[in-house]
Amino acid sequence: MLSEPTVRELESTARRLRVEILKMLNMARSGHTGGSLSAIDLLTCLFFNRMRHDPGNPGWESRDRFVLSKGHAAPALYACLAESGYFPRDDLKTLRRLGSHLQGHPDMSKTPGVEVCTGSLGQGFSQAVGLALAGRLSGGTSRIYALLGDGEVQEGQIWEAAMAAAHYRLDNFCAMLDMNGLQIDGKVSDVMEVNPLGPKFLAFNWHVLEIDGHDFQAMDRAFEDAEKTKGRPTMIIARTVKGKGVPFFEHKASYHGVPPSDEELGLAMEHLGHS
Repeated sequence: MLSEPTVRELESTARRLRVEILKMLNMARSGHTGGSLSAIDLLTCLFFNRMRHDPGNPGWESRDRFVLSKGHAAPALYACLAESGYFPRDDLKTLRRLGSHLQGHPDMSKTPGVEVCTGSLGQGFSQAVGLALAGRLSGGTSRIYALLGDGEVQEGQIWEAAMAAAHYRLDNFCAMLDMNGLQIDGKVSDVMEVNPLGPKFLAFNWHVLEIDGHDFQAMDRAFEDAEKTKGRPTMIIARTVKGKGVPFFEHKASYHGVPPSDEELGLAMEHLGHS
């Protein structure tokens, strides 16, 4: 169980990273607001409380690996990488600029700390399964983490990968599902219903946990449970809020791929307590 000071520290970090996300999106005049904000608490708990990694040695063989399968939420990943020290925070100002290493979707050949290129939905999850299988075959101790979107699991490739992960009993693999209920065209349930997701992954022989994706205690317990689970992969279904942290972004599909305007940024900074 996390101590109260640790919870407060993680909450403070997540709030600071929300500020960074919104500022870089505003400067870029492009990018994905809603899904970056819904996922940042999960990534904060993972990067700053659970995952073994070394910004000073990104190629450390025994590191844990994270794959952002919902690659359009790259601002959330970049904020975590900069906060960790993989590259200077000032680089965040170059998001989506010509020549920047911070592209609209993660690129392993350009950005330190990015494990695989993602963006085409479904493919990152499959690559994460491959990393977990490679780790098993090499006898390594690394854990592999992946973040999916609930709209993303409409892709058939997701279910092929889920079947393979269970078949190979990849207990070194923990996936998280950012279940914010919205995608670019509206409600996930209107575009293509994916529920009930828990029973679906259970049927594929996964260990399934369902949590509040903004509750750091719940996230920490889930990650610990996943590490203790043997013989099958773990899926953490995290109920989240699209645009979480700024009331006028929350629960709105219209901010899926729209950056904050100057006025909205100012109001958001005020709400987040950042001048």
